[in-house]
Amino acid sequence: MSFPATPDIEVRTVAESEFAAWMKAMSTGFLQSTPPREDYTRDLMAHTDLGRVRGAFDGGRCVATFRSFAQELTVPGGAALAVSAVSAVTVAPTHRRRGLLSRMMAAELAGARERGELASTLIAAEYPIYGRYGYGPATWLTEWEIDTARTGLDPHWSRPECGGRVDLVDPAEAAELGAEVFERFRPFQPGAINRDRRWWDRTTGVVRRDATWTEPFFAVYRTADGDPAGIVAYTADERWSDAKLPENTATVQGLIGLTPRADRALWHYLCSIDWIRTVRTGYRAPDDLLPLFFPNPRAARIVTHSDFLWLRLLDAAAALEARAYDDEGGCDIVLEVEDATGLTAGRFLLEADRGGARCVPTTREAELVLDVRELASLYLGDESASRLLGLGRVTEARAGAALRADALFRTARRPWCPDMF
Repeated sequence: MSFPATPDIEVRTVAESEFAAWMKAMSTGFLQSTPPREDYTRDLMAHTDLGRVRGAFDGGRCVATFRSFAQELTVPGGAALAVSAVSAVTVAPTHRRRGLLSRMMAAELAGARERGELASTLIAAEYPIYGRYGYGPATWLTEWEIDTARTGLDPHWSRPECGGRVDLVDPAEAAELGAEVFERFRPFQPGAINRDRRWWDRTTGVVRRDATWTEPFFAVYRTADGDPAGIVAYTADERWSDAKLPENTATVQGLIGLTPRADRALWHYLCSIDWIRTVRTGYRAPDDLLPLFFPNPRAARIVTHSDFLWLRLLDAAAALEARAYDDEGGCDIVLEVEDATGLTAGRFLLEADRGGARCVPTTREAELVLDVRELASLYLGDESASRLLGLGRVTEARAGAALRADALFRTARRPWCPDMF
């Protein structure tokens, strides 16, 4: 794909004195008429590596934005992969189709590879954009809407049946307990990303992007031994029918449980709150157990199903060695990885079993040929090589290679990324 030359538009990193203008340009690109508060902008700049903030400048005016930051991505087996998270990608409507994103992306991917980051992640606002840069959808999400009256749960009994308890907590305690629960949760959830202290500050209102702020309710699930094992943040609207009957909706901002028992207790709690007739679950894993917690699973209907976390491998061999594989007998496969940028193209022999993996360049004949974006979709275990073969997006150079790849890459549960960034 070619773009018109734009030698008059400078693409570079952003100086401290330009950061507020960069933030305004980002807001414009996202169609947000009100720019972020000045205190939020100062706080973000204080926590930002300006060497990873890029902009395109036309006559001194910022017309495109791009930012990345260090992130940890949990992969199958629990390892935390060092990746570069891409965010704040915008191009002004007056400057589209001039190759500005391509220029910023090329600089970012080369820089990430030099920094030793094995992959790049992003949340795609629009599906068609990022495949051309080697990204593929690596996790999906589902959101349900629950009709609380039809769940089959006893609305008058919200206490957990397992002997534990659910307690409302204030924001400060929620940040402390939530961080503890999440750090125990993260190694066991492929697709999860790390949360720093600033994430909790934003979630609890210590740091606010906009002037308006609705403080969530926070509830913690504790086991019978008093161990915090789950947390939920939610808001509620105020809506009454003409007959003065409550028709309120609780909207979940986030729910993390360390066990199905913890998840069940928190969903039961939400569905038993007085006046709440509907619960919006927020973004969950597509194979979440949620509907099956209810005697009547049809009380939960799907309202959103979409791709979410996109992944771009920068060092295919190192990334493939970093994750675990569940093939007890061991398996090897030769992958021909195509990458138009050349960042991680090559032919690799992957040998893996439950004890670990080895991935090295090889001169053996290729067995499965695929683009780096398809490898990204396979990497966390959410996609199937056999499905991609049926779509014509991978090629078998040896019969049966797709099935062997599926045996290697599959995971017991689908990956899930709980967080937007």
